[in-house]
Amino acid sequence: MPLFHALRTKVLDWSRVRITLTDERWVPETSADSNAALVRRELLKDAAAAAVFIPLFNHAASAAAGAAASQRAVRELLPFDAVVLGMGADGHFASLFPGSPGLDEALDPQRPPAVLATHAPVDPAERLSLNLPALAACSHLSLLVSGSGKLALLERASAGDPALPVSSLLGLKQPQLDVFWAP
Repeated sequence: MPLFHALRTKVLDWSRVRITLTDERWVPETSADSNAALVRRELLKDAAAAAVFIPLFNHAASAAAGAAASQRAVRELLPFDAVVLGMGADGHFASLFPGSPGLDEALDPQRPPAVLATHAPVDPAERLSLNLPALAACSHLSLLVSGSGKLALLERASAGDPALPVSSLLGLKQPQLDVFWAP
């Protein structure tokens, strides 16, 4: 992952850096589908290994049962200094997918910041995700988008297409959202 490789070479006092995820599949870190395993493998190397990592997955029986413990774990990090998100080909970000149960609540900017159990349309379907207020509780918010198909989707979302969760992100008044697109 080029972003992680570039970040881990930055000269920082990594011992003062706290890292968490915006979302996670409800799988242990031993799974190839684990975002936490990806972060440990690709980012937390070299000097960046001194950062403190707070994963979302815990050993509760389900994402719904583990959401409260995950929320307690990340609560002390709010507000975030920086949040970096990607956008899926269906207009989702984090694990906030179009048509998912509870999506309207997850995108409601009036709700308190939270970690929520969500369901993806693909396996592993069971997930945890920060809601929009938790993601927006930051100083710097970035969205990374790649590919011509996603650029067209981003244009639809910019016009306010309510079927695309990323429209809610693009509609935020604060913080400023920086969008980075690469072919």
